[in-house]
Amino acid sequence: MSALPPLPAPAPSDLPTPASGRFVAGTHYYPLRIFFEDTDTGGVVYHANYLRYMERARSDMLRLVGIDQRGALDGGEGVYAVARAAIDYRRPARLDDDLMVVSRVANVSGATVTIAQDILRGDDLITSGEVIVAFLSPQGRPKRQPKPWVALFTRIAQGEDLNP
Repeated sequence: MSALPPLPAPAPSDLPTPASGRFVAGTHYYPLRIFFEDTDTGGVVYHANYLRYMERARSDMLRLVGIDQRGALDGGEGVYAVARAAIDYRRPARLDDDLMVVSRVANVSGATVTIAQDILRGDDLITSGEVIVAFLSPQGRPKRQPKPWVALFTRIAQGEDLNP
Protein backbone atom coordinates (compact mmCIF):
# COMPACT_ATOMS: atom_id res chain seq x y z
CA MET A 1 0.00 0.00 0.00
CA SER A 2 1.23 3.45 -0.74
CA ALA A 3 0.94 6.22 1.79
CA LEU A 4 -1.28 9.11 0.83
CA PRO A 5 0.16 12.59 1.12
CA PRO A 6 -0.90 14.40 4.29
CA LEU A 7 -4.07 16.42 4.03
CA PRO A 8 -4.36 19.93 5.39
CA ALA A 9 -5.93 19.86 8.84
CA PRO A 10 -9.34 21.56 8.92
CA ALA A 11 -10.15 23.98 11.71
CA PRO A 12 -12.08 22.24 14.51
CA SER A 13 -14.99 24.60 13.90
CA ASP A 14 -15.24 23.25 10.33
CA LEU A 15 -15.74 19.64 11.48
CA PRO A 16 -19.12 18.09 12.34
CA THR A 17 -19.87 17.11 15.91
CA PRO A 18 -21.58 13.90 17.08
CA ALA A 19 -25.37 13.88 17.06
CA SER A 20 -26.87 15.53 20.10
CA GLY A 21 -30.40 15.71 21.31
CA ARG A 22 -32.50 18.65 22.39
CA PHE A 23 -35.19 19.35 24.96
CA VAL A 24 -38.58 20.71 23.94
CA ALA A 25 -41.10 21.23 26.76
CA GLY A 26 -39.20 18.84 29.03
CA THR A 27 -39.08 16.09 26.40
CA HIS A 28 -35.72 14.98 25.03
CA TYR A 29 -35.41 14.31 21.29
CA TYR A 30 -32.44 12.32 20.02
CA PRO A 31 -31.98 11.73 16.26
CA LEU A 32 -30.32 8.68 14.75
CA ARG A 33 -29.95 6.94 11.41
CA ILE A 34 -30.01 3.20 10.80
CA PHE A 35 -26.78 1.87 9.33
CA PHE A 36 -26.04 -1.51 7.78
CA GLU A 37 -24.35 -2.69 11.01
CA ASP A 38 -27.69 -2.22 12.83
CA THR A 39 -29.58 -4.64 10.60
CA ASP A 40 -29.84 -8.28 9.65
CA THR A 41 -29.33 -9.48 6.09
CA GLY A 42 -32.89 -8.39 5.25
CA GLY A 43 -32.17 -4.79 6.24
CA VAL A 44 -34.34 -4.95 9.40
CA VAL A 45 -33.00 -3.61 12.71
CA TYR A 46 -31.95 -6.34 15.14
CA HIS A 47 -34.27 -6.26 18.17
CA ALA A 48 -31.59 -5.63 20.83
CA ASN A 49 -30.38 -2.51 19.03
CA TYR A 50 -33.49 -0.60 20.08
CA LEU A 51 -32.27 -0.85 23.69
CA ARG A 52 -28.90 0.56 22.55
CA TYR A 53 -30.63 3.49 20.88
CA MET A 54 -32.62 4.19 24.03
CA GLU A 55 -29.44 4.03 26.12
CA ARG A 56 -27.69 6.52 23.83
CA ALA A 57 -30.64 8.90 24.14
CA ARG A 58 -30.70 8.60 27.96
CA SER A 59 -26.96 9.21 28.18
CA ASP A 60 -27.27 12.24 25.91
CA MET A 61 -30.18 13.54 27.96
CA LEU A 62 -28.10 13.38 31.15
CA ARG A 63 -25.10 14.97 29.45
CA LEU A 64 -27.23 17.87 28.14
CA VAL A 65 -28.48 18.76 31.63
CA GLY A 66 -25.00 18.63 33.13
CA ILE A 67 -25.08 15.28 34.89
CA ASP A 68 -21.52 14.00 34.69
CA GLN A 69 -21.87 10.22 34.88
CA ARG A 70 -18.18 9.68 34.19
CA GLY A 71 -17.18 12.16 36.92
CA ALA A 72 -19.49 10.47 39.44
CA LEU A 73 -18.07 7.07 38.54
CA ASP A 74 -14.43 8.20 38.58
CA GLY A 75 -15.00 10.18 41.79
CA GLY A 76 -16.37 7.13 43.61
CA GLU A 77 -19.80 8.72 44.09
CA GLY A 78 -21.78 6.13 42.18
CA VAL A 79 -23.26 5.18 38.86
CA TYR A 80 -26.64 4.62 37.22
CA ALA A 81 -27.57 1.09 36.26
CA VAL A 82 -30.68 -0.21 34.54
CA ALA A 83 -32.87 -1.89 37.15
CA ARG A 84 -35.78 -2.66 34.83
CA ALA A 85 -36.47 -2.39 31.11
CA ALA A 86 -39.73 -3.07 29.31
CA ILE A 87 -40.05 -2.73 25.56
CA ASP A 88 -42.83 -3.15 22.99
CA TYR A 89 -41.97 -3.60 19.33
CA ARG A 90 -44.61 -2.09 17.02
CA ARG A 91 -43.03 -1.84 13.55
CA PRO A 92 -39.63 -2.71 12.14
CA ALA A 93 -37.05 -0.04 11.45
CA ARG A 94 -34.97 -0.57 8.32
CA LEU A 95 -31.68 0.35 6.74
CA ASP A 96 -31.31 4.12 6.14
CA ASP A 97 -34.35 5.05 8.26
CA ASP A 98 -34.08 8.32 10.15
CA LEU A 99 -35.44 7.78 13.64
CA MET A 100 -36.11 9.94 16.68
CA VAL A 101 -35.82 8.64 20.23
CA VAL A 102 -38.22 10.61 22.41
CA SER A 103 -37.56 10.42 26.16
CA ARG A 104 -39.64 11.71 29.06
CA VAL A 105 -38.90 11.54 32.77
CA ALA A 106 -41.96 9.79 34.18
CA ASN A 107 -41.02 9.44 37.86
CA VAL A 108 -38.23 10.45 40.21
CA SER A 109 -37.55 8.94 43.62
CA GLY A 110 -34.61 9.03 46.01
CA ALA A 111 -32.61 6.35 44.23
CA THR A 112 -34.37 5.82 40.88
CA VAL A 113 -35.59 7.59 37.76
CA THR A 114 -38.22 6.14 35.43
CA ILE A 115 -37.85 7.21 31.81
CA ALA A 116 -40.49 6.53 29.15
CA GLN A 117 -39.04 6.28 25.65
CA ASP A 118 -40.53 6.02 22.18
CA ILE A 119 -38.69 5.49 18.92
CA LEU A 120 -40.41 7.14 15.98
CA ARG A 121 -39.97 7.17 12.22
CA GLY A 122 -41.78 10.35 11.30
CA ASP A 123 -45.20 9.95 12.92
CA ASP A 124 -44.97 6.13 13.07
CA LEU A 125 -44.31 4.57 16.46
CA ILE A 126 -41.62 1.92 15.98
CA THR A 127 -40.86 0.93 19.57
CA SER A 128 -41.96 2.09 23.02
CA GLY A 129 -40.35 1.31 26.31
CA GLU A 130 -39.87 2.23 29.91
CA VAL A 131 -36.59 2.05 31.78
CA ILE A 132 -35.95 2.41 35.49
CA VAL A 133 -32.41 3.40 36.33
CA ALA A 134 -31.11 3.14 39.88
CA PHE A 135 -28.22 5.07 41.32
CA LEU A 136 -25.72 2.66 42.85
CA SER A 137 -22.80 3.08 45.22
CA PRO A 138 -19.35 1.92 44.08
CA GLN A 139 -20.16 -1.29 45.97
CA GLY A 140 -23.24 -1.85 43.81
CA ARG A 141 -25.86 -1.01 46.41
CA PRO A 142 -28.74 1.40 45.75
CA LYS A 143 -28.16 4.83 47.22
CA ARG A 144 -29.79 8.23 47.04
CA GLN A 145 -29.08 10.21 43.90
CA PRO A 146 -27.23 13.50 44.34
CA LYS A 147 -29.81 16.13 45.33
CA PRO A 148 -28.94 18.46 42.42
CA TRP A 149 -29.61 15.59 40.02
CA VAL A 150 -33.00 14.85 41.60
CA ALA A 151 -33.83 18.54 41.21
CA LEU A 152 -32.86 18.42 37.51
CA PHE A 153 -34.98 15.32 36.85
CA THR A 154 -37.92 16.90 38.67
CA ARG A 155 -37.66 20.03 36.54
CA ILE A 156 -37.57 17.93 33.38
CA ALA A 157 -40.58 15.86 34.53
CA GLN A 158 -42.49 19.12 35.07
CA GLY A 159 -41.87 20.08 31.42
CA GLU A 160 -39.04 22.57 31.84
CA ASP A 161 -36.60 23.01 28.96
CA LEU A 162 -32.99 22.64 30.03
CA ASN A 163 -31.16 23.33 26.79
CA PRO A 164 -27.63 24.64 27.12
